[in-house]
Amino acid sequence: MVAREGWSRIAIAFAIALTVQLFGGLWWALPFWLLGGLVLQFFRDPPRDIPVLPGAVVAPAHGKVVSIQPGVDPFSGEAAIQVSIFMNIFSVHSNRIPICGSIKHRRHWRGRFFNAALSKASAENERCGIQIETKEGTKVSCVQIAGWVARRILTYVHVGDEVKTGQRYGFIRFGSRVDLYLPPYSEVLVGLGKWVLSGSDIIARLPETERHHG
Repeated sequence: MVAREGWSRIAIAFAIALTVQLFGGLWWALPFWLLGGLVLQFFRDPPRDIPVLPGAVVAPAHGKVVSIQPGVDPFSGEAAIQVSIFMNIFSVHSNRIPICGSIKHRRHWRGRFFNAALSKASAENERCGIQIETKEGTKVSCVQIAGWVARRILTYVHVGDEVKTGQRYGFIRFGSRVDLYLPPYSEVLVGLGKWVLSGSDIIARLPETERHHG
């Protein structure tokens, strides 16, 4: 499958390659065909097998876990566990909902475009965050962060929307990252350097007390 965000760009890339081949021959067109192939792979959006388990939090992004550290939830201001996933140009750039619930908050922060792999990107880069509240009242926040090449963040959910685990909710073009803020004492199941698949890899479990709240 191909992400709808890339349809026009893929069409333009292959149209240019075909035009160059028609007028200049295959050898002249070869670099343009290769470029078209790179654009196509960037916008790929394969289906995912979504696990449905109590308290399971799935990866919101496809990429490398670059940070697991104490953090502060950007909406509540409360202590949290921050898990950061960096996406390079070869990652699938569709973002997915980490856990089912309803969207309680959404906010866009204007900012700079540092390398998204750097820790300061969480506070200084252009970003868009959402906070999800589960039916048990647990709050999990997810922040899309633009990188030094990425210049546009797409977020398709709004306050009040009901969302499901693994649901596709956004897209970031080129290198970028997603920060996930979990309640304290959540059990993180991935380690630094681990590559995770968006929507299908479980990266954490919520605390037992949170799962049975209410």
